[in-house]
Amino acid sequence: MNKIFIMPLMAIIAVTASCSNNNDKSGNGETRSSSANPFADTSKLAYQTPAFDQIKDDDFQPALEEGMKIQLDEMQKIADNTAAPTFENTLVAMEKSGQMLTRANNVFNALTGANTNPKLQKIQEEIAPKQAAHQDAIYLNSKLFKRVQTIYNNREQLKLDDEDKRLVEYYEQQFELAGAKLSDNDKDKLKKLNEEEASLSAKFSNLLLAANKAGALVVADKAELAGLSPGELDAAAQNAKANKQDGKWLIPLQNTTQQPSLQALTNRATREKLFNASWDRTEKQDANDTRSTIVRIAKIRADKAKLMGFPDYATWKLQDQMAKTPAAVDAFFAKLVPAATAKAKLEAADIQAQADLEKGGFKIQPWDWDYYAEKVRKQKYDLDENQVKPYFELNKVLENGVFYAANLLYGITFKERHDLPVYQKDVRVFEVFDQDKSTIGLFYCDYFKRDNKSGGAWMSNLVGQSKLMGTKPVIYNVCNFTKPADGQPALISFSDVTTMFHEFGHGLHGLFASQKYPALSGTNVARDFVEFPSQFNEHWALNQQVFKNYAVHYKTGQLMPQVLVDKIKKAATFNQGYNLTEILSAASLDMAWHKLSAKAPLQNTDKFEQASLHQLKLDLPEVPSRYRTSYFSHIWGGGYAAGYYAYLWTEMLDDDAYSWFEENGGLKRVNGQRFRDMILSKGNTEDYGKMFREFRGHDPKIGPMEKSRGLIVK
Repeated sequence: MNKIFIMPLMAIIAVTASCSNNNDKSGNGETRSSSANPFADTSKLAYQTPAFDQIKDDDFQPALEEGMKIQLDEMQKIADNTAAPTFENTLVAMEKSGQMLTRANNVFNALTGANTNPKLQKIQEEIAPKQAAHQDAIYLNSKLFKRVQTIYNNREQLKLDDEDKRLVEYYEQQFELAGAKLSDNDKDKLKKLNEEEASLSAKFSNLLLAANKAGALVVADKAELAGLSPGELDAAAQNAKANKQDGKWLIPLQNTTQQPSLQALTNRATREKLFNASWDRTEKQDANDTRSTIVRIAKIRADKAKLMGFPDYATWKLQDQMAKTPAAVDAFFAKLVPAATAKAKLEAADIQAQADLEKGGFKIQPWDWDYYAEKVRKQKYDLDENQVKPYFELNKVLENGVFYAANLLYGITFKERHDLPVYQKDVRVFEVFDQDKSTIGLFYCDYFKRDNKSGGAWMSNLVGQSKLMGTKPVIYNVCNFTKPADGQPALISFSDVTTMFHEFGHGLHGLFASQKYPALSGTNVARDFVEFPSQFNEHWALNQQVFKNYAVHYKTGQLMPQVLVDKIKKAATFNQGYNLTEILSAASLDMAWHKLSAKAPLQNTDKFEQASLHQLKLDLPEVPSRYRTSYFSHIWGGGYAAGYYAYLWTEMLDDDAYSWFEENGGLKRVNGQRFRDMILSKGNTEDYGKMFREFRGHDPKIGPMEKSRGLIVK
């Protein structure tokens, strides 16, 4: 699963990145005056993009604290204004506030996500409760809320356009969700809970990063890694060397339960070691154990919901989402679980048969699944991952695939820029142009895994789009692909290819933003809508016209043979029972934790996890949850608490939307423009259901998703 870190409203800081941060040019210990702080004024670079070569670690804390102070002063002036509240003197003024904070926060979140260091982690933990208090100081300001309410109550009489009216309704809802209607005593309780939760979430993120690094599998005997390619072995050797373990091999952990190398490793004992390294990374009863932190976060969230008058956290938090209620999510899951688990059980039988055929003499375990699934796939579809990787060289996938598809659909073009500073040498920057050659914004990409980078993949903004602020979008994508050894090509799997298309779908959502107000711009939408554009964009990875433009052999330059292309397409629904079940397990765990009432006793994480999956009939022994509770960064360190279901919900949206394309001529410029105009450029300016219905012609249907997944439908 991928994640997107969305910058919060008005630059009110929320540390959602479960990542890392270490500017290569930072950490020299300098302390600057506020006037010399690079965040004090807008950057002079193109698009106001950050001057990473001028930013030091020591700049962040003073910039964030000064930025919060300035914004609170601005907000208090709005609240104390003796003039009658108007749209301009209240909401527009609020939207213009906090500019220094916005600049500092955007860069801080980017670096703590993708390039951290101990100093920045320390700042992250220290600043988190201050950020929570800052948010509360705004949303729990009674005088400010009274002005917002006055405008909201009179909105029909005011001469507001559609986006203006949406902003009014948005602010009213956000203030209410934040607790603006609570008594002063309850507001004080909520503030304390918010500060503690923010501190613990930042702590969890840093614990997980340390656990990932410490949990990497180190192998002293090369023979134990039989099955890995020479390039993968070289990369593992370089990883070990960088970790001061010369002469050994190191396989780093990705943030999912299953690890990519499990597919290739022929040594069953090594597979088990790698799986257990992943499974137990945060449960070793050591300094990186996350379980006590998680239990406290869950209790805080339940207490907050009770304080707000709701039975549980999920009910409170889903009010502004497309799904609206936990019951709607449960009903959605109920349609998927039986078909997903039935298909997974059939797949398990095939995989067990393959192991028996090879006289394995054991019952399939989770660490065996990917290895034997690959054998079954080869047998059923004659498809070998090692056969296809040479056709997926990262740069060709990016420029001749991801960018090419965007050009065909939306008319945009890209030009790499080498004159703009970056935060790490592997980062690349592209300027984006519209069909009429006008500029759209900048796109940064950071694709290779590092020890100081959080796991997974995500998108966010360095600069947000806003007509009010006169800014164009500066977008970045982050992934965790294995970096090749020096001199070797970056060959990736088709799953990685799909991830690149996915994250760039988020990028398009941000690049095509066309809003007046920062709060409503681009990807600042509900969690169960934000993954719609990204998952929709995945479909173009296998489009014939796009595929043949990037799937060329890195040595010979020859197109991938059609027979191999056909195998990839035929295998598209292979293992989908497993894939869907592991995601449903994770999403169900998220909802289970966030449907706990404040009266529920403190939970043992492992027992609660087992009981929850058993109750939902998702406890298939061979199919572990995609994320175990103790390293589920999306919900404890990121912004997806009670929202991980969004990936599946939006898959329903994207498959249904793609079926419209299939019905209307497929990849055509006119179709792309329609999707851009009706979905990608809308931000949060309309009701999500209305937006989808106007594009598709009906409410979202689950049928296209079931077809795409190859599910057994009763």
